[in-house]
Formats: sequence, structure tokens, C-alpha cells
Amino acid sequence: MRQKDIVIIVAVVGVSGLLAVVISSFAIKPADKKQEVEIVQAIAPDFSTPDPRYFNANSIDPTLQISIGDDSNADPFKGTSP
Repeated sequence: MRQKDIVIIVAVVGVSGLLAVVISSFAIKPADKKQEVEIVQAIAPDFSTPDPRYFNANSIDPTLQISIGDDSNADPFKGTSP
């Protein structure tokens, strides 16, 4: 590309950008910047006691570590050969 081509490209980009800003300012009118939001109630810090049918000492605890069998080997695949 020659230097004349670069000057023409920069001029076209500048003119088209300026034209886009002018046309958009006429075509797009800014709306009223006020916005209404819904007012919600604050969350209370006190909670009721959960139902004792489901939350009691005999309930199943899914977070307990499950152990199957008597093997206490931490690395069961070490030392095995195919």
C-alpha cells in the first residue's frame, strides 16, 4: 500500500465515524434516566426451629465418610503388578 492509500483510509474512517455520531444523536433520543425499583422487606435474622421429624439425632447424615470393608490401606494399587 502506498502512503496515499493510508491517508484516504484514515480520512474515510474519520468522516464515517463523525457522520455516525451526528446521525445517532438525531435518531436516538436519550430516555428519562429515572428508574423505579421494587422495595422488598428486610430478612429477619431469627429463624424458626426446623421440623423435628426431619432434623433429629436419628436422621441420616450424608456427609459422613463411608467405609466399605476392613481395609485401611491408603494406597491400594501400589505394588500390584498386571
